[in-house]
Amino acid sequence: MVLFDLPTETKKDKKAYIDFRKNLQRDGFTMFQFSIYVRHCASCENADVHVKRVRSFLPDYGQVGILCITDKQFGSIELFYGKKIYAVNAPGQQLELF
Repeated sequence: MVLFDLPTETKKDKKAYIDFRKNLQRDGFTMFQFSIYVRHCASCENADVHVKRVRSFLPDYGQVGILCITDKQFGSIELFYGKKIYAVNAPGQQLELF
């Protein structure tokens, strides 16, 4: 899970923000909320690869956090939109290539 708060005051800041989001999407992350992107990883080793990749395209300014949680922890998230409870979107299926 990548959480970020990036400045968007200047054109340069906006471009850095857009590039960061596009790089996350290219790496298989999907938007969970506006500044929170998630990606399923099959193992800690696989997660480390993506953490290093996110580090490689960090913008110059702003705050970025990366949080690794298990499938079980992610599955126990309760989402509320108003007073109604909605089911959590399951993480994407991890494909294995042989």
